This record gives sequence, structure tokens and C-alpha cells, in this order.
Amino acid sequence: MSFQSIKSAKGFSLLEMVIAMALGIIVMGAAVQIYSQGVRATWTVTQRAELQQDFRAASSMLTRDLSLAGAGLGPGAAISLPSTITPVYGCDQTRCYINGTSGLTFPIKSGTPYLYGLLTGYNAGPTLSTQATDVVTVAYTDSTFHLNCYNAKITARGVVTFSQPSGSTPWAGCLPDSSATTPQAVNDSAVGLSQGDLVLMTLGTTSVVAEVTGAVTTGVDGAGNTTYIVPFANNDAMGLNQTPAGGGLNSVALNSTGAASSAPCGATGPCRLLLITYYLDSSTTPARLMRQISGHTPMPVAENVVYMKFSYDLWNDTTNTAAVNQPNPGSGDSNDGASNGLIPNQITKVNILHMAMDSSVKGAVGGYQGMDLETSVSVRNLAYSNNYAN
Repeated sequence: MSFQSIKSAKGFSLLEMVIAMALGIIVMGAAVQIYSQGVRATWTVTQRAELQQDFRAASSMLTRDLSLAGAGLGPGAAISLPSTITPVYGCDQTRCYINGTSGLTFPIKSGTPYLYGLLTGYNAGPTLSTQATDVVTVAYTDSTFHLNCYNAKITARGVVTFSQPSGSTPWAGCLPDSSATTPQAVNDSAVGLSQGDLVLMTLGTTSVVAEVTGAVTTGVDGAGNTTYIVPFANNDAMGLNQTPAGGGLNSVALNSTGAASSAPCGATGPCRLLLITYYLDSSTTPARLMRQISGHTPMPVAENVVYMKFSYDLWNDTTNTAAVNQPNPGSGDSNDGASNGLIPNQITKVNILHMAMDSSVKGAVGGYQGMDLETSVSVRNLAYSNNYAN
């Protein structure tokens, strides 16, 4: 008789199962860790790229505007403004955004406010993390809108009519592009004048900066050409069209029916003046860099801006010496003594001491990535002097 051995099949023991589960958990944990690190790295790179892109766009726009300060206004331009009430900037048609709700006043010299190609705003911005921020404003003429091709004439109190010059070639010499035959219409929907725009004109013998206060309407002159009627009414948002003592808008110029201005801009006008202000808006957290043009509503340029500070280099024409790195030029402060008595049109360079941005990955405050711009921008249109003129 033969015997057959029968062996029973056994599963994993409890110890073997525990070891296998432990090893599996370790492997899965390592895989999850690697995946998480990859996700974080991708997120970091994405945030860094976005931060760099925003920062590059903001810094490019700011430095470009600073470099154009005073362009088209003539060397050392200083345009006097009405003084019954000191005009302000940083305001649109509904409110002011800087210095609380009052806006910033134009610099005053000998009792008269002036518009310069560059206006400093030392500590005029909001305080962020116990540090006061600055505001900076530049003014230059709009070379893309050919308002200088038109003649401007006061046709009623606070009303200017822009008309085509007479002659067989009315637009000769005012259009920079030889392919263009006519300038844009004053009421052009894309580039024409609108409420809040500033216009520089010489009316009679007075240089006037006035704010458009309503829609442009049209008429027809005696030759059948379209005319454009622009209102510059009293009590405008920036206080440029105000009534001085004795009546009359903006000195007497805007009230002098028949006072006229002809091309080209820079000599007798007219032209659109761009008054561009950069400031930080702390009504949102984190703050935003804002850009306002003349009397229009400010637009955000970049988010997550945490600081902005400037200083200025000036040239003293009397002593032929430079006043460098002045945070509040002309103020007489201890840090600005070298620029004491100097005015904004003697600024030769703007130093961007800090324009800092933080990412908001870790919430509204204290993003773990940041960038800081420190550079200098020449403002050659302000203090430029042509030593080689014929």
C-alpha cells in the first residue's frame, strides 16, 4: 500500500502582511512627497513668472512716462495756473484719490500755482507697514492726437471752438506722417477730446491749461467746414477753469471772446496735455500701483505693490552745481538742503529708490516671493539747454 503526502496551502502570516503594508505605505508616501514637491515647484515657477511679468510691465510703463516728463512743453516749462483757489490733481470727475480726499495741490511760487513737467509727491502716498510712500506726476503733450492742426478760438465764456485753418492746404506742416491727409476729428471716439482731458492753449498772450467738462459738439463754419465746440466750464474737478476775483475763467483768457490760439503746439497751442500720476492704492490688500491720466478715472497697473519711493537729482543754474538724491527737493529739509530754492523744472534725473512687489501666494500679507526695482531715469526735457543753437 502506498501513502500520498497532502500539504495544506497557507496565506501570508500577520507579520508578513504588516511588513508588506509598511513597505507599501513608505513607497506611496515617497511618491506623494515627490508629487507634492513637483506641484509646489511648478506653482512657485508659475508665480515667479507672473510676478516678473507684472513687474516688468509696471516698471516699463513708469520709466517710459518719467523719461517723457516735460516733452512738448519747451525747455524748463512752467505754466502758471489760476490762483483764486489752488488747483489740485489726483482727482477725477467724482472724487480725489490722493492725500485723503483733497488731492494734491500744484506747487506754489510767489503766490501763483504752477504746472511743471514733473511734480514730486514726497510722502504723499499711503503708509504701508509703517512706511510712507511717494507719489510722482509727469506732464507731457500728446503727440499722437493732432489737435495742433486746428485753430482754437473763444466763442463764449468757457467755450472754445476748434476749426480748420483757412487756405488751400490747411493741414500743411502739422501732420508728422506724410501718408496722413487730415488730422483726427476733435470728437473722434477713439482719440478725441473727452471730459477730464486737459488742453494747453495760448489765448491772446496767456498760456492756459483747461479741463474739458463735457461732450464735444459740432457746428459748421462759413466755408462749410465742420467745427468742434468744446466746453471748459467753471468748477471743473481739478480747479483749472475757476473764476478768479473780478470774474472770468482761468485768469481772463477763457472769458475773452475772440481770443485765439493757432498751431503749432509748444509755441501757441493747442494740444492735449497728459498729466499722469502714479500712486499706491491701499483701499485693497495688498496695495495696487495706479496710473491716472489728467481728470480721468485711475486704472490699476500692477497688484501686490508694497512700497514706492523716489529721489531726484537737480541742476542749479546759478551756481552750476548738482543737487543729488533729494527725496523732497526744494523743501529746505535737512536731507534736501542742496536743492533749497530750486524748482521742479530743474530736475535732471529721477531715482527710483524702491518699487517693491510681493507675491500673494501666502495670503494678503507677506508673500514669500518679491522683487524690487532700483534704477534712475533721465528727464532730459526739463532742464535741457541747447548749447549748440545757431
